[in-house]
Amino acid sequence: MLEFKNADINIGRNEILRDISVCFEKGRITSVIGPNGCGKTTLLQSLIGLSSVKKGSILLDGEDYFSYKPRERAKRLSFMSQFRENTPNITVAGLVEHGRFPHMGFARKMNADDRSAIERAIRLTGLYDERDIPACELSGGMQQRAYLAMQLAQECPYMVFDEPMNHLDFPAQREMYGLIKKLNRDGITIIIVLHDLNHALQISDNIVIMKNRAIEYTGTAKECLKTGIIEQVFNCRIHSFESGNEMQYLIG
Repeated sequence: MLEFKNADINIGRNEILRDISVCFEKGRITSVIGPNGCGKTTLLQSLIGLSSVKKGSILLDGEDYFSYKPRERAKRLSFMSQFRENTPNITVAGLVEHGRFPHMGFARKMNADDRSAIERAIRLTGLYDERDIPACELSGGMQQRAYLAMQLAQECPYMVFDEPMNHLDFPAQREMYGLIKKLNRDGITIIIVLHDLNHALQISDNIVIMKNRAIEYTGTAKECLKTGIIEQVFNCRIHSFESGNEMQYLIG
């Protein structure tokens, strides 16, 4: 379990979140949703140092998250950011290789496990034919896949995604959701910031709702719908219906 306990979180000297307490259950898919500017990204970026915990704590499986050295944290939790400066001028395979750095020695020499993890990540994300192409020459959607492959190669039990559907068209989004579900079935804990409420309701075991830089509510998708909290926070109406074996949602 990943747990924030009474955490005050800053960006630089500016306090963005105060006294945040929330749990992300192990082995589940948890979506974080909320209006723009409510602090979703700031909350999760504290895990990689882009925002800082000034008070309180973060626990990972009962241990102080920051008691681990950075390399050890990177073996336990991977993070796919929403924003990037520039995609480097290296091949897709070279970019994916970066995901193995926490597992390599100081000389960063790959062994059979490293090569196997890289190969599996490239194939899972459908990038085999692009593996020797410079990542910076790919479309935005294909670059997103390459960064996902890098994260997969990291082989962490916890995977955090900040708006991973950016730049993806509908078929690619569907593939991404299918892959996320598969990873979760394989035992990976998924924490994902989503903008699309429909997708959040469909994919999530649990939902964390934020508003005004605070945790407004946490619960299962069914509980969130029953309380009406999503409609209240987003000022919308949600109609649910069953299609095949899945629930579908009309949001307006």
